[in-house]
Amino acid sequence: MEEVSKRVQKVQREVQRHLAEIIRSKGMAMFGGALVTVSEVRMSPDLSYAKVFISCFPSEKRPQVMKTLQEKMKSIRGDLGRVVAKQLRIVPELAFFEDTTLDYAQHIDDVLARDPVKPESSEEKAEGDDKAE
Repeated sequence: MEEVSKRVQKVQREVQRHLAEIIRSKGMAMFGGALVTVSEVRMSPDLSYAKVFISCFPSEKRPQVMKTLQEKMKSIRGDLGRVVAKQLRIVPELAFFEDTTLDYAQHIDDVLARDPVKPESSEEKAEGDDKAE
């Protein structure tokens, strides 16, 4: 995987910050009371395309949130264009994706809580070594 240039990294951070503010300004009511966060933005090298990763809480509302974002994409891109028009030649095309990192972390916590690993004592290890011989 190729390394992202400093310019692209800076633009990614700025777009993420502005999109988060735009989504926050729309209000939780637009998303059915869900807390929506822009967790990451990945830009193409020519800055014309942005993959926007969205996390939401509670996760049960994720399908509704993603549907709303898809429906409002043109409006959100227009709002972004008004904010970054002086800095960017092209307002990037937006594509929204679900960020399931928090769900995965919760799943790992659940698995660990369900099946705790019992540490083997040194006596059990010695007995196991004797049996192997």
